[in-house]
Amino acid sequence: METSTPRARYLAIAEEIRHRIATGRLRVGDRVPSARQISREWGVAIATATRVLAALRESGLVRPVPGSGTVVVARDGAPAGGRARVGPRRERGAETSREHVVRTAIAVADDEGFAALSMRRIATRLGVATMSLYRHVRGRDELFLAMIDEALGEEPLPDPPPPGWRAQIEVSARLQWTVYRRHQWLARIISLTRPLLAPNAMAHTEWIMRAVGAAGVADEPALAIAMTVTGHVQGTAVNLEAEWEARRDSGIDNVAWMSTQDSRLASVTRGGRFPLLARVAAQPDLDTTFEHGLALMLDGLAAGYARQDRTTS
Repeated sequence: METSTPRARYLAIAEEIRHRIATGRLRVGDRVPSARQISREWGVAIATATRVLAALRESGLVRPVPGSGTVVVARDGAPAGGRARVGPRRERGAETSREHVVRTAIAVADDEGFAALSMRRIATRLGVATMSLYRHVRGRDELFLAMIDEALGEEPLPDPPPPGWRAQIEVSARLQWTVYRRHQWLARIISLTRPLLAPNAMAHTEWIMRAVGAAGVADEPALAIAMTVTGHVQGTAVNLEAEWEARRDSGIDNVAWMSTQDSRLASVTRGGRFPLLARVAAQPDLDTTFEHGLALMLDGLAAGYARQDRTTS
């Protein structure tokens, strides 16, 4: 929640990003946080986040680059040598690749929300004609598949894996959660019943199946376990985008919003209808909910393995 005046808040955030640039945490050519990322990290409204980026541009520290976002520039105002280049509108399809299209689509969804994503919006960011994008992706379904694969590939599974089936499942689940946290629109375009064949998504399924398979679980129940774990991660993550949108529209975070509901809660729970809910001081955040649910699932699996061992011994 923004507790200081909008002017003081946006200037303070801009100063912090300037400090990151001055200390080398953000180097020439690096992409600075987008408006949506600023909104998430500092808990401010999109309007405030947009003013942060405007202040950085006015100071000559950053510059918008089609296909790359807002990047740090050298002191002469030029982007990093050999990296993104700002110039006139590109010729149809020039300097555009499938990777550029997919990464730009992800950036649009990150910055503006998934509802804002369209081929025309991507083309505008890239500075190319809309129809030129179809040289690289045949349509929205192929684009979504590529976005899923690209996003999940940002956090590769470790090689070698940690010892033990439980630690391996935890690694997969937490890496998926990290990606969902970074790309809050992602959960809405992944289906468990009609899965898109994205290799980086399939790698997590294979990883979990291999982990429990080493503990003696057959392939079909191993697949069910993998779907249960990924379903828990995705099901919790679906709420991330809704929370971001609510904070953007209201200008307050979930904790502050809950505090405005005190009188309503008292009215609903009056008379002892919901005594347990009335005793809860605060709603757990999504990170806590994710970790608690993961632990419950893995405890259940461990208990199941223990029963199986007692039966077969």
